[in-house]
Amino acid sequence: MKLTVSTHTAFGHRESLRTTKQFAQRAIPIVNRAVPGSMPDVQIVLTNARSLAELSVAAEAALVGGADRRALAKAVREANRHARDAAGRAVPLADGGALILVNLDQHRTPADFAITLVHELVHAMQFSRRGVRERVIADVRDELGIKRQSHRQKRESARALERDEDEAYEREYLADQLVPGATA
Repeated sequence: MKLTVSTHTAFGHRESLRTTKQFAQRAIPIVNRAVPGSMPDVQIVLTNARSLAELSVAAEAALVGGADRRALAKAVREANRHARDAAGRAVPLADGGALILVNLDQHRTPADFAITLVHELVHAMQFSRRGVRERVIADVRDELGIKRQSHRQKRESARALERDEDEAYEREYLADQLVPGATA
C-alpha cells in the first residue's frame, strides 16, 4: 500500500499538507482494521471546489477509457453543482488505486478534516470489494453516455451506493482516534 499526498491549485496550504500526511499515515491502519476489504494505493489531493469537480471527472473518464468532449463538459458542469457542498470525494483509479480529493474550503478544524479523511478512506476500502469497482465503472459509463444502464440496473446501483454511504457515515467515529472528540 502506497500513500501519496499533494495539492492542486491550493496555494498557501503547506500546514494542511503536513497535517494530511500525519493524519493519513495514522488513519489508514485504523480504517484497514475496522472495515472489510484491503486498502489500495491511495493518492490524496488537497484542492478547492472547482478543481475537485474537474479532477474527479478526469479520473472517472480515465477509469472508463475516455469519453467525448461534450459528455465530459456536461459531467464537469454537473460535478461543479455538487462540489461546493462536498467535503471530499473518492474515485477508483484505473491502476487499482484510489484517488481521494479533499475540498479544503469545507474544513475549518482538524476534526472536520479527520472525519472527511476517515469517510473517504472507507470508500477506498470499498473499492477493493468484489463487484464495487465494476459497478462504479458501469455508473460512469452510463453518466458519460458510453453504455446506458437499464432502469433496474440504475436502481440496484443506487441502493448499493446508499449502503456504501451509510457504512462510511457509520465508520466516521474512527476519527476520534485521530482527533479526540472529533465526532462529538
